[in-house]
Amino acid sequence: MKILITGGSGYLGSVITEKLLNNNYQVTILDNLMYNQTSSIIFSHNPNFNFIYGDVRDKSLLKSLVNDFDVIIPLAAIVGFPACDKDKDLATAVNYEHVRFICDLIKDSNKRVIYPNTNSGYGIGEDGECTEESPLNPISHYGVTKVKAESEVLSIGGISVRLATVFGSSPRMRMDLLVNEFVYKALTDKYITIFEKNFVRNYIHIRDVANVFLFMIENYKTYSGEVFNVGLSNANLTKQQLVEKIKEYVPDFAITYSDYYEDPDKRDYIVSNKKIESTGWNPQHTLDSGIEELIKTYTILIQDLSSKYRNGFPLGYGKRT
Repeated sequence: MKILITGGSGYLGSVITEKLLNNNYQVTILDNLMYNQTSSIIFSHNPNFNFIYGDVRDKSLLKSLVNDFDVIIPLAAIVGFPACDKDKDLATAVNYEHVRFICDLIKDSNKRVIYPNTNSGYGIGEDGECTEESPLNPISHYGVTKVKAESEVLSIGGISVRLATVFGSSPRMRMDLLVNEFVYKALTDKYITIFEKNFVRNYIHIRDVANVFLFMIENYKTYSGEVFNVGLSNANLTKQQLVEKIKEYVPDFAITYSDYYEDPDKRDYIVSNKKIESTGWNPQHTLDSGIEELIKTYTILIQDLSSKYRNGFPLGYGKRT
């Protein structure tokens, strides 16, 4: 089976590609390498891997490619609300229009599309848990583009996985995601000030993200047209609970809480993962194991950190999924 991953050289794509290649799928990445990342080099030895340098806004390129593939995973995105607000036209073109165009191209075929949405669509959330039937109320341009793209995917019978905030190590590392960022700060700054300490978020390890994409590929006919929340059911945590968990592994991590400023990221929700668990699929990685993993990863990276790991934004400022 041949799989096309747009934006496959990014944080998620690098790990998903590894998983699919290890399960004998043929994987092609389409990426414009906008952050000068070289993460895909590690797959070059594999005869089932191919790389195409290109931009998902190039409709003629997409049109020439999609017929050659059985499965399409449109990962390419401008990620997070600061980057999307900086250039809303670019965000719309990449996050929404490229997905819509792919769906238009394959809607009358048997091709499969599996889409990575996020919990961001729930926005501030409601009382109780957010399920797949809960109304979507995105509070950022990023969230709006992702919700619109999901609608296109579902309209042709695709599958959407609404990912919790992802954590863990990747060949194309990101340190702006909440767990990744807080562990980094614990090891480097040794202190953090938390605003909106009671805001709740759900979490999922990046290798479980790869696992769920493999699961959906292998069970596509069963779950075609469905949406699934994907997160750790025991990790609907406030920001206070998260930093205190990290402190268990970094005892000299100093934490203060403040009401003087507001977090510009207003997402706040508890997410139910019962639907995906009812399929028999369950995460294999815990928050604790992820924190331990990140500590080892940063011990390596901390000697040579550069802006390429920050997606062009200061650590601590937005861009969380």
